[in-house]
Amino acid sequence: MNPKRDGHVHTPFCPHGTSHSLEEYIEKAAAGGITTLTFAEHAPLPEGFTDTVPDKDSAMSLSDLEAYLMKLENIKKSYKNDITIFTGLEVDYIERYEKETEQFLTTYGPHLDDSILSTHFLLADGEYTCMDYSPEFFSSLVTQTGSADAAARLYFETVLLSVKADLGPFKPGRLGHMTLVHKFQRKFPLKQYPADLVHQILYAVKEQHMELDYNGAGTAKPLCREPYPPEWIIKEALKHQIPLVYGSDAHQPAELFQGVTDLYIDKNIHL
Repeated sequence: MNPKRDGHVHTPFCPHGTSHSLEEYIEKAAAGGITTLTFAEHAPLPEGFTDTVPDKDSAMSLSDLEAYLMKLENIKKSYKNDITIFTGLEVDYIERYEKETEQFLTTYGPHLDDSILSTHFLLADGEYTCMDYSPEFFSSLVTQTGSADAAARLYFETVLLSVKADLGPFKPGRLGHMTLVHKFQRKFPLKQYPADLVHQILYAVKEQHMELDYNGAGTAKPLCREPYPPEWIIKEALKHQIPLVYGSDAHQPAELFQGVTDLYIDKNIHL
């Protein structure tokens, strides 16, 4: 059974995605039974922060943001009788750039219907690494931190900081792909899983009245092969009565509905 909502979809404004039109995403989603769709493009990175990936293409540029918002407002009107479309952003939490992120959200938050708070960049030894960019980037993080276990702890510690961070009244209400650090887990297995931090994150998510992105993209990653987060964490989230929102994290229309058959579903999950 396909979900009725997809809360995490990218667009042609993504510099590391594809050029497929918004209409292609919408029509495929609607044909598959989606009734509510959030376009959550990677928000511009904070002022003063330098993208660490080779092509500097982790997020859309600030110069494209107005066009993105205008395009979504127009397309919402075009499809208003067919599907509910939310204007959203996937906002990066970057340690030490909280103030810049709050300022960005104060300016653009009023234009958003929905948004996601995600962690991709980790600070280790004074340097930032986009830890999910490639196995090689993750390997460099393992070297910096001393082990895969230490890298995973750093990731979850940063996610915990993101949940607790004061980013103002327009702070995103959903935590993105909580276990993105699992992306390369088959190559970098952990000896001791930081379950204590997972529980702290879930407790903080509950306290902050946030949702969890139940993200199917990990199932398509050859070194992951599971949703973000996996079943055991979803069961813990349900104990806390944390709302879950399915997200395909599609960067092209073909990736809509990815991972749906791998999701853990019970009577308390309404997708």
